[in-house]
Amino acid sequence: MNTKYQQYAPLILRLVMGFGFIVHGWVKLSRGPAGFEKLIAQAGVPFPHFTSWLVPLTEVGGGLALMAGGFTTLVAIPLIMTMLVAMITVQLKFGFSSVNTIGLTPQGPKFGPPGYEINLLYIGGLISLIITGAGAFSVDGLLARQRVKKAHK
Repeated sequence: MNTKYQQYAPLILRLVMGFGFIVHGWVKLSRGPAGFEKLIAQAGVPFPHFTSWLVPLTEVGGGLALMAGGFTTLVAIPLIMTMLVAMITVQLKFGFSSVNTIGLTPQGPKFGPPGYEINLLYIGGLISLIITGAGAFSVDGLLARQRVKKAHK
């Protein structure tokens, strides 16, 4: 592989995952946290009222930070936690596949609840960003270059 282009892999990962987190968090906020609160209370997540705000704000804020490549390692940790909690409390009982086809109707396939596959993909992507860094066109890269310039003065 050409090492010249390796710095762009984290950029692609950041943009896609950041967008995904923003969309998931925004849906929870736009529908009103009360609905999400009922879901997490039923799943047995502690402090459902607080958590119904914390999770979507973490997803939206974390997603924006990922897209910008700002504080990527720090932001990845709470995002991984949200994925683990969702996986353990909600998706685990539905199995691995995120596409659970449960039947076929004249209108097309009917899908059941998603499994934990997507959670693992997000977690894997976040761990990858922790290992590789934010890559090209990132706030983290800009800050690192500024630190190097200051150190050489």
